[in-house]
Amino acid sequence: MSMTQASSQYFEKVAGEWDSLRSGYFTEVVRQAAIDHASLRSEMSAADVGAGTGFLSAGLAPLVKTVHLLDGSSAMLDVARRNLAAFSNIRYHHAESAALPLPDGAVDAALANMYLHHCPDPQAAIREMARIVAPGGRVVITDLDTHTHAWMKEEMADVWLGFDRAQIRAWFEAAGLVNVVVDCTGQSCCTESDSDAVSAGDRSAKISVFVAAGTVPLAAHQDVKQAYGAIASEGGGCHCSCDCGSTAPAPVNDGIYTDEEMAAVPGEAAGLSLGCGNPLALAELKPGLTVVDIGSGAGMDAFLAARAVGPQGKVIGVDPTPAMLERARAAAQKHGFSQVSFREGRAEALPLEDACVDVITSNCVINLTEDKGRAFREAARVLKPGGKLVLSDMVTDRPLSMATRQNAAGWADCLNGALSEGEYLDLIRQAGLQIAASRRSANEGHMDGCAVYSLQVLAVKPAAKSCCCQ
Repeated sequence: MSMTQASSQYFEKVAGEWDSLRSGYFTEVVRQAAIDHASLRSEMSAADVGAGTGFLSAGLAPLVKTVHLLDGSSAMLDVARRNLAAFSNIRYHHAESAALPLPDGAVDAALANMYLHHCPDPQAAIREMARIVAPGGRVVITDLDTHTHAWMKEEMADVWLGFDRAQIRAWFEAAGLVNVVVDCTGQSCCTESDSDAVSAGDRSAKISVFVAAGTVPLAAHQDVKQAYGAIASEGGGCHCSCDCGSTAPAPVNDGIYTDEEMAAVPGEAAGLSLGCGNPLALAELKPGLTVVDIGSGAGMDAFLAARAVGPQGKVIGVDPTPAMLERARAAAQKHGFSQVSFREGRAEALPLEDACVDVITSNCVINLTEDKGRAFREAARVLKPGGKLVLSDMVTDRPLSMATRQNAAGWADCLNGALSEGEYLDLIRQAGLQIAASRRSANEGHMDGCAVYSLQVLAVKPAAKSCCCQ
């Protein structure tokens, strides 16, 4: 596994007792944290990189079709084969180099537990894991937070004294991964030096363990942009929340907006509403506020927001589709919405300054973006302290299949790009926003064996930055 000579020798030496040693270092809590972030389904294949004696593979094998167990130590692999003899779906690979012996996109998820701190080049190791994962699949790593116990390099052949979480995030993003999460596992790795040369105060180590996860992207945004350009030009099309060749929820726009609200919006905007809820119901808008609507489309929610903030307020619609922007601008000018403007831009790169917005709204749009985590971080960037993000969006109760995720053309239906509710909310929290409220719609459909429904979320940017355990 491209380990140093010292690491290779260490693992060959301790292979026979590794299971006993490991149980004192960390428990199944770490394994479960990795599995929980992998978005696994029974038809998938997974790679366990730097697998050792099979601790992680033992948790993966009952959940997926095939597990590829990879390790650079022959002694460790021998123990793994004995440990996992009851499983017929595990393939064993001896891998000595940074080039994993699997082709590009060979697996649906690649996981590594306590592997990275033995790699001379962690960034290259992450890139190699990403290479073997198919588009839409996940890379998941559990490892140590940065620490100062230098004796672990000598006694345990560690190459790195843990990692800074910001650095891990940067390496994941440099590998092209999206929806990156770096979070706590709730577990600490506990060990103790055997050397009398180590000071008593430094001899015992209790180091927190993080879990990092990211998704290999599809580049679906061009398909989405083309689909919505066609809808804008034709003046109609498939609403995000309709039954678009699946058993997803029936249309939910009816009844979301009051008759008064519908009457107050230009007909050319109301007739092209592609939302799955009414995020403004959570916004509590007041006169004078600055509001941004991400994915504003023909302007439905932007024009409703303009009624609430009044002439002294400001509403900015942001959308990536020129045809939609043209329709919205024409409607604003025709109907005298002077406090409303529209800008071309994407949720992942908002054309706005830092901390300039009171409220951000978005209606069935974030699911269309591949890097939802970056979109939420952008929202947090442009919000003022105390500002609010209010969303309506499509989510699922569990991960969609890889076949559905990889159907980029289907993302425009607001279904194929939907995340599980748990992952969606995690990404909002990872952006530094605090979730104040979330509620599911009663209108639920099914696809890929998953429940599909609209979720309304209210999140707030705190006045002071909070941090996770470390």
